[in-house]
Amino acid sequence: MINPVLDLQEPVINLANQKQERIHVILESLGFALRNFKNLNQYLEILPSMITRITDTDAGLVVLLRKNGQPPAQEFYCRHENKTNCEQVTHSIEQSLRQALSTLADRSSSTICWPEFETELQQNLLSIEKSVSFFAVKIVMDDGDRGCLYVFSDKPDYVWSSDRQKLLQIVADQTAVAVINDELTVELRRRDLLHQEVEIGAEIQERLLPRQCPDIPGMEVTSCYKNAHRVSGDYYDFIPANYDQLSSRQKLDRDNKWSITIGDVMGKGVPAGLIMTMTRGMLRAEVLNGNSPAQILQHLNRVMYIDLENSSRFVTLFYSEYDPKTRILSYSNAAHNPPLLWRSTSPQLTMLDTPGMLIGLDPETTYGESKIQLESGDVLMYYTDGLTDAANENGERFDEKNLQAAFIDACQRYHHSQQIIDHIFSKIQTFAGDKQEQSDDMTAVVLRVI
Repeated sequence: MINPVLDLQEPVINLANQKQERIHVILESLGFALRNFKNLNQYLEILPSMITRITDTDAGLVVLLRKNGQPPAQEFYCRHENKTNCEQVTHSIEQSLRQALSTLADRSSSTICWPEFETELQQNLLSIEKSVSFFAVKIVMDDGDRGCLYVFSDKPDYVWSSDRQKLLQIVADQTAVAVINDELTVELRRRDLLHQEVEIGAEIQERLLPRQCPDIPGMEVTSCYKNAHRVSGDYYDFIPANYDQLSSRQKLDRDNKWSITIGDVMGKGVPAGLIMTMTRGMLRAEVLNGNSPAQILQHLNRVMYIDLENSSRFVTLFYSEYDPKTRILSYSNAAHNPPLLWRSTSPQLTMLDTPGMLIGLDPETTYGESKIQLESGDVLMYYTDGLTDAANENGERFDEKNLQAAFIDACQRYHHSQQIIDHIFSKIQTFAGDKQEQSDDMTAVVLRVI
């Protein structure tokens, strides 16, 4: 006896197996694309065809927004599995999407209103001679809806079953992963490029700072420079008189005057480093004019004011000139930490300071000037505020009082500038602790008259 149910069972099972196999192959293809396509556009190009096959529809559409809801780089990707109404459907999709993007721009919003877009799309599809239905699944990411997958069918008996919806949702989730991977890749490339640029900037800055301390007659000079970031806003320099006329092979006259300067740009990192580099170049140009320290700072301030105006960045700068023949130090200060002078004949510290405002704050600022006679055994320390701002785990600053005490102690203990500067930085390190991260650039120059 023939059983019609049994006769139909095998073909139905075979058909179901074929359908599952087809879906399996399509999903495998999407997985392969997700793993191997380095360009997001390549993945998106094949996506409409995949979603039409997996849902048995006639056309597929991918609408994808950029990060932060910006309009899509590509307006859409659309593919048709048959020629039925394809031109009309494509025209309707284009019209609806352009209208949505136009509305988005008009209201200065950051996201497309999907219900409005789909209402517009539905109205446009009604103008087609043959009825076309569409079905959608959102592409959802951490920052919200980032796009949508649409499939279109002109079959009157087409059923948007839960299985088809789930399959399209799987593809939408894979698409979200593809978008995240692409954005992470772009961000990594951007950071790599930025890192390379910072490294180049740091290398240039290192070459601009003194490679070694000069041999100034009658004076022992040592410096210490510790940057908190790869690029620093601290600046110090030793400029011999008439340095522009000296070749690399010429020796300096022992009576040659020296400009000794230290400065600090407000802020940190690359912006501060750029201003530091600009300050160095302009200051060296001013030194060539042979003016007094106060005149040099005044001219420098007027020139730099034009560049620093409205930048919220200013420069503190202490500029001095030392004459080895007379041992006279002439100096002028633009609101920098006053250098400390320890006299071998007196336990009291002297701070070298003159009236004057920050470089770049007021173009009409005038600067004071002073001179001091140095004697054998005297010790000078130029420094930036990174030394006094060094903090311990409790947030307490090393401050000026502790720095002065450490400087006096070092001058009384040691008779070489290197020992003095090592002692001071050791005190700061002990105060801050080994685990405390350096938050600001630290620069110091110690000069001992011999």
